[in-house]
Amino acid sequence: MLDEQQFTIDDYQVFRTFLDQACGIVLGDNKQYLVANRMRRIMEDLQIKSLSALVTRVNQQSTPGLKEKVIDAMTTNETFWFRDSAPFDALRDVLLPRLILQEKRSSIRIWSAACSSGQEPYSISMVIEEFKSRNPGVLMRDPEIVATDISMSMLNSARQAEYDSLSVSRGLTEARRRQFFDELPLSRYQLKRSITQRVNFRQLNLKDSYSSLGRFDIVFCRNVLIYFAADLKIDILQRMRSVMNPGASLILGASESLPAALADKYSLERISPHTSVYRT
Repeated sequence: MLDEQQFTIDDYQVFRTFLDQACGIVLGDNKQYLVANRMRRIMEDLQIKSLSALVTRVNQQSTPGLKEKVIDAMTTNETFWFRDSAPFDALRDVLLPRLILQEKRSSIRIWSAACSSGQEPYSISMVIEEFKSRNPGVLMRDPEIVATDISMSMLNSARQAEYDSLSVSRGLTEARRRQFFDELPLSRYQLKRSITQRVNFRQLNLKDSYSSLGRFDIVFCRNVLIYFAADLKIDILQRMRSVMNPGASLILGASESLPAALADKYSLERISPHTSVYRT
């Protein structure tokens, strides 16, 4: 059985460097327990005895898909519906009405970065559906949601839009479950097409270029920047700003905030002192 105590300091450093270079995630000095837990199955299946040997195997490209499996295991996090209700309230009550009032706006595009298993972009889509029901005819075209993640397995799961009873219980009201899901056998639930059809899932490493995604009116980048080094975090935020339309908004995690210098440079201000929603 793999145990974090079996990791040498050198082995752990090799793995930390690999993960930073591969996807920008910076592990702390004492995260051996996390790595041991997430790498256990992969290393035991392949009979790999050390983290440095695992990294060597990845770099040799002798095991197809191994790099993706390692990154998936280290980047997959639990998520839930309508995580921190404030951004979704702001989307419904402030951001969508503001965008609709802007002249010559024929469509609205929203980016959900690091979307994991799909709860965030689908929550956004539910808010849009509710907004349309309450304000018939005000949207000229159905908004598009682009949802990205580094993990192809997470994206494939999100595209299925099928969740178990535990997943739908996390942050989802009973009313929304009845409205937006069809119940399947074995206590599983399928999102309705009215919600899934406006979401386009794409694989993306946040270290890479965003130019192929197009431009956006709202960017959700919540609870992911905390895993990156400070310089990469600034780089990501600057490049996100470069694909935001005039009048666009950026939404960070509840405990996150823009560096003051960056907010001033790109004329981004909070919509209220108690949110992490910024707009131009």
